[in-house]
Amino acid sequence: MSAPAPSPLAIVDAESLPRQEEVLTEAALAFVAELHRRFTPRRDELLARRAQRRAEIARTSSLDFLPETADVRADDSWRVAPCPEALNDRRVEITGPTDRKMTINALNSGARVWLADFEDASAPTWENVVTGQANLIDAYTRSIDFTDPASGKSYALRPNEELATVVMRPRGWHLNERHLVDADGTQVPGALVDFGLYFFHNAQRLLDLGKGPYFYLPKTESHLEARLWNEVFVFAQDYVGIPQGTIRATVLIETITAAYEMEEILYELRDHASGLNAGRWDYLFSIVKNFRDGGPKFVLPDRNAVTMTAPFMRAYTELLVRTCHKRGAHAIGGMAAFIPSRRDAEVNKVAFEKVRADKDREANDGFDGSWVAHPDLVPIAMESFDKVLGDRPNQKDRLREDVHVEAADLIAIDSLDAKPTYAGLVNAVQVGTRYIEAWLRGMGAVAIFNLMEDAATAEISRSQIWQWINAGVEFEHAGSTVKATPELARKVAAEELAAIRAEIGEEAFAAGHWQQAHDLLLTVALDEDYADFLTLPAYEQLRG
Repeated sequence: MSAPAPSPLAIVDAESLPRQEEVLTEAALAFVAELHRRFTPRRDELLARRAQRRAEIARTSSLDFLPETADVRADDSWRVAPCPEALNDRRVEITGPTDRKMTINALNSGARVWLADFEDASAPTWENVVTGQANLIDAYTRSIDFTDPASGKSYALRPNEELATVVMRPRGWHLNERHLVDADGTQVPGALVDFGLYFFHNAQRLLDLGKGPYFYLPKTESHLEARLWNEVFVFAQDYVGIPQGTIRATVLIETITAAYEMEEILYELRDHASGLNAGRWDYLFSIVKNFRDGGPKFVLPDRNAVTMTAPFMRAYTELLVRTCHKRGAHAIGGMAAFIPSRRDAEVNKVAFEKVRADKDREANDGFDGSWVAHPDLVPIAMESFDKVLGDRPNQKDRLREDVHVEAADLIAIDSLDAKPTYAGLVNAVQVGTRYIEAWLRGMGAVAIFNLMEDAATAEISRSQIWQWINAGVEFEHAGSTVKATPELARKVAAEELAAIRAEIGEEAFAAGHWQQAHDLLLTVALDEDYADFLTLPAYEQLRG
């Protein structure tokens, strides 16, 4: 019996955009509709499974490697598929949203890879979703340029051989696209919208350019979620008639549960896998989320005190390198988020040294590449990896068999000799408020205090406020002890709102979404019922 025709998808509550018909063609929407029909029911089951697993963690305050997949880990024979030439050298990757200027700058940046981001660095307004796709089509057809209306500066692409290879990041499984619904009014998962439109329009085009449709998979919590992606890939390649294994995916190990399933995740995606990535802020957010009722030993100190050299973070990153190289995959390191100052050379000097030390550590630990958020950091990261790699494209032959990580090492939060501080609370409120306000204006990548912040930053900020209050943390402040309470958080948030008003002036304050951001931060930081993702209630308030 033949499969039923896919339900037609309807665009709802969205103003028509100038180039919408180029992206949302009848054929492209039919493909997305078929993805939705086939895979959304399983997506829904896996989201329910997340809640069950979280309940189990709440009951036990522990995690372990899965007994039911021990044979996958014990089998030394399997490897991921050989790496395509375009992804073999990933020593520096730049990240950023897919607006027109960023698209050109990222491709021209000198980085080997650009993570073209429809997820944490992009607020999912309809305009960002659709025009981001159009910008990538234009990049591959070399019909993209940009003139900055403020400065008059023009931007154009360098020759093809000088451009970064694109690895596109769709939204996570938990987010829907409210502007695209089926005949029953059910919203299509944002992940399938982003993946489907990009793949449908560009898969063959990328093959013609000697590259391919490459993806970063965010917020994965289990190997079963990776299995679902693999099923999506198999179907998609058959649908458009390109060879199986053309797609390559790099999975972000940015949840604590995924850290216990790295080998299984690679195994599920083995015909399409190209690597794993270590992402710090979402990983810490996931630890707080899953162990939020686990008592004092799971209380994190200020986010900036949790560096990648913390014992439990070392366990995570070294296990990632060993796992990847054992299976022939790339290990990609974390983000250097510093935004260089045009006015303060001393700030830059100190920050550049920290970035250099971080990238030197990653290269010496065996990582094959790493992330930066700004083009000025590309040469610094490149130098660190050049010193270790030389002319080799990667160091996957370095197996790190000296690494031995026990299950308990990954959640040994109390091995870190640091405590939460009052200044850390203030910073969490400041960054959370400022980021959410920008996100509500449609901006997902925001420079705050010389750091490029994205949604993961806001997640760890609000999670730490929540955790410190619920754990009854006490701070030393102004010569006395102050307890973390909802009242204290409200007081700090009110002071921050007043400071922003004074800083930017009454007119700019009124034109922004500052009160709304303040209120939303306090809602997700203080509600007894902890929201799984800040972006879920935030999306309800996002206009456009």
